[in-house]
Amino acid sequence: MKAVQPPYGIVYITGAGPGDINLVTLRAKAVIEQADVILYDNLINAEMLGWAPSGCEKIFVGKLPYCSVITQETINEWMVNHAEKGKRVVRLKGGDPLIFGRGAEEAAYLKKHAIAFEIIPGVTSSLAAGAYSGIPLTHRDASQMVLFVTGHTKKGRKTGLNFDWPMLAAFDGTIVFYMGVKHIDQISQQLIEAGKSPETLVAVIENGTLLHQRVISGNLAGIADDVIAAGIGTPALIIVGEVVRYHQELNWFENIQKQFHQRIA
Repeated sequence: MKAVQPPYGIVYITGAGPGDINLVTLRAKAVIEQADVILYDNLINAEMLGWAPSGCEKIFVGKLPYCSVITQETINEWMVNHAEKGKRVVRLKGGDPLIFGRGAEEAAYLKKHAIAFEIIPGVTSSLAAGAYSGIPLTHRDASQMVLFVTGHTKKGRKTGLNFDWPMLAAFDGTIVFYMGVKHIDQISQQLIEAGKSPETLVAVIENGTLLHQRVISGNLAGIADDVIAAGIGTPALIIVGEVVRYHQELNWFENIQKQFHQRIA
């Protein structure tokens, strides 16, 4: 008698949000609570793993900044292998899985191998970090457009940031660079050389939405030096544009941080 093959499982490509546990979607929480296996990234809030049921296998597959711990190919294979055993797999990714998150690549791999999948959106870091620093990405008096740009190159490419710098410099709206703090000197210099005013406002947000969030603001000409002086590291987001001027006025989260630090002092 042939052994009965288990039914194929499903993979939930799930956005874990920007860091604050309160910004996780209800759908993401629901699938975590039913998961058999969770493959989770580096930048998720670890509290989320506590929602998983007893017996759930939790596997760290995070990629540290500029250093791959587990290859994407391995992650793809693990998703398929677990799903083929009939398991409910949660692929837990920071932010939103389709905003610089390789979620589309993973979904395509699952489809190629006939694995059922669902994509669960998450709150992406630009929206959240902007809100938690009082910087609206759009404002009818300052910006009617937003451009999302990745601030680092695909692994293996040695040619630097190959952007259309004149297009970026001429863009009359908000520009958000993800994962770009390591290259902020090049980003600011290239924008200025392409015609962007050196006085253009810039903000850099480190650890957005978390209680240790830090925000520094300045202009293109000086922001790289400001980042070095402040010791800003990853994860950090760069926002370029007139909307940065609302930071001081609308920075509601600063009071939350002060209250927290007063309580633990």
